[in-house]
Amino acid sequence: MKTLVIIDGNALIHRAYHALPPFRTKQGQLVNAVYGFTSILFKVIQDLKPDYLVATFDLAGPTFRHVEYQDYKAKRVKPPQELYDQIPLIKEIVKAMDIPIYQKKGFEADDFIGTIVGKVAKQKIKSIIITGDLDTLQLVNKKTEVHISKGVKGSTIYDRVAVKKRYGLRPEQLIDFKGLKGDPSDNIPGVPGVGEKTAAELIRKFSSLENLYQSLGTSNLNPKLKARLLEYKKEAFFSQYLVTIKKDVPIEFKLKQSYWGKFDRSQVNKLLGKLEFKSLIQRLSILQ
Repeated sequence: MKTLVIIDGNALIHRAYHALPPFRTKQGQLVNAVYGFTSILFKVIQDLKPDYLVATFDLAGPTFRHVEYQDYKAKRVKPPQELYDQIPLIKEIVKAMDIPIYQKKGFEADDFIGTIVGKVAKQKIKSIIITGDLDTLQLVNKKTEVHISKGVKGSTIYDRVAVKKRYGLRPEQLIDFKGLKGDPSDNIPGVPGVGEKTAAELIRKFSSLENLYQSLGTSNLNPKLKARLLEYKKEAFFSQYLVTIKKDVPIEFKLKQSYWGKFDRSQVNKLLGKLEFKSLIQRLSILQ
């Protein structure tokens, strides 16, 4: 089975930026995130030897989730501008390596990842998502793995067994789980007072958020928990909606255009040289 690797660009940029101390070129340009991202990319290519390779990025501005829920990600601390300033350089390297980039205003990189995984689902393709974001675990299936990057030090691999071991749930149940417990990192409310343990127990017992609410009236759950679930039913389903990765973003995706391996090495060498990444030039020379 051939392999498609999907890079979650912004997630890796953040991991790279925080994993490495700030360092600059002789001209004073900060490049720690550029170096870290490129190093991770080279390691992914060397280790996984993909047949196909694509990258996804977030774009500045509100997404459909911000439009529908004004407080989406409202409590997140904005990363420093010096991180954002490095993104154009990173995209320049990705483009020089002839890796297709998918990005569009109104959507997050995760939505492109979900859409691409969906588009190859019926083909004999194994999809591997490279990210730092656990939200993508909902996409894990028999032919899709998620590799959670630890910065420049490797990754943790999640298949269906690993997801079940961590949460006690199937990957497709994670949206129901988060519908109940919410997601504080994205400021998604869920049901107040329902934590991770209770949410997981409820989804294990009832299999899905829909089944939970269909069975709530006749269930033997604690009366106080029942009352709370009923009071916040609307919030539970809205939270489930917000955490669900889209699989139908309107994009032009052709697998053959994602074929990995044909790129102008001299152009990439020139870019790496300009950035004074001597060790990466050496690594590029042995990259297959």
